[in-house]
Amino acid sequence: MSTSTEPTPTTTTTATTSAGIVDDIGYGRQFDGWYHRLFPDDASVVAEVERLVSLHPDPASGTVEFGVGTGRIALPLSRRVGGITGVDSSPEMLDVLRRNLTDDTPVEPVHADICTYTADRTVGLVYCICATLSMLLTPEEQEQAVRRAAGLLAPGGRLVVETHNKPAILDLHEGRNRATYFTPYPEPGTGLQSHSQLLPESLWHLAHVWYEADGTTRVGTEVSRLTAPDEMDAYARASGLEPEARFGDWPAETELYTAHSPLAICTYVKPS
Repeated sequence: MSTSTEPTPTTTTTATTSAGIVDDIGYGRQFDGWYHRLFPDDASVVAEVERLVSLHPDPASGTVEFGVGTGRIALPLSRRVGGITGVDSSPEMLDVLRRNLTDDTPVEPVHADICTYTADRTVGLVYCICATLSMLLTPEEQEQAVRRAAGLLAPGGRLVVETHNKPAILDLHEGRNRATYFTPYPEPGTGLQSHSQLLPESLWHLAHVWYEADGTTRVGTEVSRLTAPDEMDAYARASGLEPEARFGDWPAETELYTAHSPLAICTYVKPS
């Protein structure tokens, strides 16, 4: 067992596809077998789908998800809005998505990098949720992904971005660089223990230990970049989008964003 105080670096692999060179940070290789335990198909999925349906300006014009993963949101959303192009750098996650496709879930899996992905048509909605944007570890990469999303939008189209809420994460640490917390899950005997470390350049390292009811555990690590809503607004403006609204969580009855909100959900519109 390592006793190092520094986070273990993530191994990045590359692949050449029809969409170009794809950098994969290895998230799927760590989490594909138990991602569904961390993010179950529960009421939160319903809330996210309902909010995205309400934000879609024109379902017939098409939809793109940046960071589609296993299709946790794209699959049920496609039943409401029609065809969705799901872009992800993880072949493992996309394999899970393909296994879950049915006749009534028109989702097209695309192995590509959200910083470089392009298409020959525009759509009405691009959404990038579950802190996918935070997986890009520099402001330049994050802005590039937003610029790509803006390029996919038709005039009047909308971009939706959800990340961790940076002020709330900082408050969780109470002025310290490290924090450990446990999140119990509804299923008896299960839960997630997270060891959190704040690093320079707004980077955030998390080491997770997942506990099953039978006593078995799974371990995974991730590094993300905490991004404040004002930064996302700046990326959007630089990409020709207009900031529209901020929400602190997905349910429709949720109050607008505050510094104490669990999430930062920002919406942007491409001028008509």
